[in-house]
Amino acid sequence: MKIFRAFGPTMGKSKLSKKFIKVINNQIDRISLTKKNDYSSKLASQIKNEIKFTGVFIKKKLSKELNKNIKEYLKKSGLDNFKEIKITNLWVVRQFKNEYNPIHYHEDQISGVGYLKIPQNMNQNKMVINKKIKTNGTIDFINGQKNFLSKSIYNLNPKLGDLLIFPNYLMHTAYPFNINGERRSFSFNAKIIFKK
Repeated sequence: MKIFRAFGPTMGKSKLSKKFIKVINNQIDRISLTKKNDYSSKLASQIKNEIKFTGVFIKKKLSKELNKNIKEYLKKSGLDNFKEIKITNLWVVRQFKNEYNPIHYHEDQISGVGYLKIPQNMNQNKMVINKKIKTNGTIDFINGQKNFLSKSIYNLNPKLGDLLIFPNYLMHTAYPFNINGERRSFSFNAKIIFKK
């Protein structure tokens, strides 16, 4: 787990295990989008295919690896007086050509995003916002305002297996890409129960 402060809030970056990626991708490939598991209406995105996982599946198949990473993130951030981590929800985002996630933030205390599939050449024909940031398929984290020697945007080009953990209030946006293919990621929110 690498801890960094691109600006104010502490962010953590780690790698997901191949086993974790396989388990979650197999589950998504097995199930189809239904009214029961469709999460797109609850989210800010302009993405049609977002699937919420049940608490049972999360606890049985995903929580061990996520909790390990969240604990490491918290400890390296200087917090070690927690008793428990509760993943309150987790959903998969199946983003296709021209879909995007507008600027938003999450609930609870800790949030994260992990990358499960990245289209080949997703960054070709990059959209240039200014002379430095090329955004095709990237994610921006936004905090505060731009000042002298202080950036307010951290742009990241996601790679397969990347796991990013951050405070829930940290605003972020996922840019569209303009090639065929699927960028598959998952997001989660978690509550931290502190020792008394």
